[in-house]
Amino acid sequence: MDADDAASPEFWSCRYVTGSTPSDLQGVPPALHAFLQRSGSRGRALIPGCGSGYEVRAFHDAGYDVTALDFSSAAVNRARALLGALGDKVQVGDFFHYEFPATGFDLVYERTFLCALSPSRWAEYAARMADLLRDGGRLVGVFVFGTADDGPPFPLPEGGEQELFTDRFELTRSEALPASLPVFDGMEERWQEWRRLP
Repeated sequence: MDADDAASPEFWSCRYVTGSTPSDLQGVPPALHAFLQRSGSRGRALIPGCGSGYEVRAFHDAGYDVTALDFSSAAVNRARALLGALGDKVQVGDFFHYEFPATGFDLVYERTFLCALSPSRWAEYAARMADLLRDGGRLVGVFVFGTADDGPPFPLPEGGEQELFTDRFELTRSEALPASLPVFDGMEERWQEWRRLP
């Protein structure tokens, strides 16, 4: 793997080092703030593919025990620098192979992680989410829909989320969001909440 392969840490590290990260929102999506305000439950939260890690502080301040992960060391270094005392919440590791605590998570947060993965890995993503979440746990966040000749981003086709998740999850909320960044022009972003079935 190398800096030209989006499946490699080097690909993303090169972009963080050079500042070429068009999916970096430089903040927390308003939809996440709204979720944290209306969500009464707390517990253990995971942010895979966390990039600059802005959401770590939002989850921490809302009362979650949060863990963030990225396989790019440059991204993790940036997140730790931005987060200061909360920097120890961010770890370097591969989401698909990292040894998380066996107790599982109450919530996993998605934003730009799924669309950074080749569609060939989407089924593995869904299975890993189901394994990491406790029964009744939630997969929540911003999912990107549309078509693309190449990527990343790799948006979900219309109905693609149903194919991925419905055998392990129940969709409890879905709402369209305003376009957040130019990299997603021509695509649709949706806030979705999926509950892990027993």
